Amino acid sequence: MNAIVESFEKLRASDARLRARDAARHLGITEAELVAAGCTGEVQQLVPDFEGILEALPALGEVTVICRNEAAVHEKKGPFTPPAFHPAGALTHGGPIDLRLFFGPWRHAFAQVERGGRRSLQIFDKQGVAVMKVYLSAPERYAAFDELVARFAMPAQPLELEPAKERVVAEGPVDAALLRARWSALQDTHEFFPMLRELKLERTRAFAAVGEEWARSFHTDPTAALLELAAARGLSIMVFAGNHGALNIHTGPVRRIVRMETWLNVLDPDFNLHLDTSLVHSVWRVRKPTVDGIVTSIELFDEAGEAIALFFGERKPGVPELQAWRDLVAELEASHA
Repeated sequence: MNAIVESFEKLRASDARLRARDAARHLGITEAELVAAGCTGEVQQLVPDFEGILEALPALGEVTVICRNEAAVHEKKGPFTPPAFHPAGALTHGGPIDLRLFFGPWRHAFAQVERGGRRSLQIFDKQGVAVMKVYLSAPERYAAFDELVARFAMPAQPLELEPAKERVVAEGPVDAALLRARWSALQDTHEFFPMLRELKLERTRAFAAVGEEWARSFHTDPTAALLELAAARGLSIMVFAGNHGALNIHTGPVRRIVRMETWLNVLDPDFNLHLDTSLVHSVWRVRKPTVDGIVTSIELFDEAGEAIALFFGERKPGVPELQAWRDLVAELEASHA
């Protein structure tokens, strides 16, 4: 532990802005090991009672929830609403914090107090990769944070980490006719993932096979234009980003769009998105039939075919998709597809 802290301090001395995830990569360890060593602040390991921890989060008041993958960081601010649990995980909705959580990969939980006093709860997966972080906004809720930590605290345990599983991609011909028939019969967007699992297809492989009626690739990345047009028109959109254990969702307008080198950023008071465009390998316009009509998305993927971020027009069940969103997508297709 002392050796990790010493190496971390030397690294931070050369770059004070270095993020924990990047520092861990430089040191050849996982971010969970970096946090557990106390490099980023005073830390307390927590019992992995994830349902109990989630149920306690509304007492913390306004928080910032951060979910990320290699290319996108999604930060959403607001009160944490009581979660609803299902066999695979949980979801929160009905307020600014809108999450889809999948407990299968979750393994380690920590509470952290940084040197400046900022408090957070951090969840890591079986490989020591961050799944979700929750930062307190209001100092008046520090007592509630301390109560949560006391309730779930456990003696520090050695981290049992598993090696990352090699991603297996199915090969062989795709039955495009069957795929189109199944795709055309969809009645809800939530039927899409089960369909792909049953057909043993990765998303981008299905997109390439189904035909342009349902999925069309972009020749150049339209994300900056998407966000700038949505901001200029005051269009309410939905932005999904996260990882295999947590998906963070923003619903509403976007306002301040800032480009910084390879990074495309949304910097709004209650929502931040940081997107490393250099890691975007493919972008698709995707259409799915539902009982409410066609639902259209713009979906970004990395070189391995992993989802980076998904964009939709704001919509709710029982309400047709916004025509203004369809018009925006049509403009992007005309200029970038």
